[in-house]
Amino acid sequence: MKWSLNELKQTADEPLMFEETLDLKDNLMSRRKDLLDVAPVYVKGVISLDSLGLCAYVKVKAMLKLPSSRSLEPADLSLDFDFTEHYVSQHEHDLSRFEDTDVVIVMQNDILDLDSAVCDNILLQIPMQVLTEAERNSEVQLPQGEQWTVMSESQLSTSRKDEDGVDPRLAKLKDFFDNSQKNSQD
Repeated sequence: MKWSLNELKQTADEPLMFEETLDLKDNLMSRRKDLLDVAPVYVKGVISLDSLGLCAYVKVKAMLKLPSSRSLEPADLSLDFDFTEHYVSQHEHDLSRFEDTDVVIVMQNDILDLDSAVCDNILLQIPMQVLTEAERNSEVQLPQGEQWTVMSESQLSTSRKDEDGVDPRLAKLKDFFDNSQKNSQD
């Protein structure tokens, strides 16, 4: 979806509302090589023109397939997010009217390319850790060796509760404060 700044200025009386399903598979897969598949992306939003420039509010729903960060098995990742961005003409040089937290993008050739903005935001939403459904539910046996094992957070907290709570290397220090309080009372 692309619009020129002039097109959007002609509809300045009312915000431009849109609802589309975009095929961004090729674009996303060329930018992130580990993507296995991308379903059509649903976008819905509004673009308005005001004294600051163009403001786009976009809601995105996407389904991606990536390798699991634990086992490299294909894992589905469902994304449902929204973003707001401000767009200004390439001839605009004074951006002081915007807050430091505002996302402001200078449009090349005064063309608003929403497909590119959606792709950028999808790539930003992909987490560092992607797990399959079985891995999220801890149904998968984690790797282990002769003297080591990988534990989930729940297994680790259970293991800690089962232990005395004192590191054997520090066991002699366990009663240090009790002894020092007894000595100070004497």
